Amino acid sequence: MTFKEKVNKLLIESLSEKPSLFLIDLTITDAFKVIVTLDGDNGVALQDCIDISRSIENNIDREEQDFSLEVASAGVSYPLSHIRQYKKNIGRTLIVKTATEVIEAKLVDANDDFVILSWEAREPKKIGKGKETVQKKQEITYADIKEAIVTVTF
Repeated sequence: MTFKEKVNKLLIESLSEKPSLFLIDLTITDAFKVIVTLDGDNGVALQDCIDISRSIENNIDREEQDFSLEVASAGVSYPLSHIRQYKKNIGRTLIVKTATEVIEAKLVDANDDFVILSWEAREPKKIGKGKETVQKKQEITYADIKEAIVTVTF
C-alpha cells in the first residue's frame, strides 16, 4: 500500500466516525506534506481538526515515511465545491461566477441538481424614463457554476 493510499484509508475511517464532517481536498506533495481540508454541516471545530490529525499521525510510522501533516477547515474565502456546502449555506449571500456573468445573490435553495439565487436589480422601466428595482430569481446548475464564494457581512 502506498503512502497516499494509507493516508486516504485513515482519513476515510476517521471521517466515518464524524458523519457531520466531509472532505473538501486531500493534497500530498512530492515532499510528503499532507494537507487535509475539511468542512462540516455545522462547521468545523478545532477539536475536529485535532482528532482527524491524530488519527492519521498515530497510525503511520514515521520511521517508514517522514511527513508533515496539516488539517484545516475550508476558510471563508474558499470556493464552494460540494453540493453539501451549498445546502448548508442556504440563506447566505454568494458571489457566483458562470461562463457569462457574475451574480451576487442570496442562495434561496439548493438541491442535488441546481441552486436557486435571488437578488434585486435596477432595470429600465417598461413605460417611461428612469429605472426601477425588480426582484430577480435564477436557477443555475452546478455544471454551469465556475466558482461560488460565500460573502461575509458585518
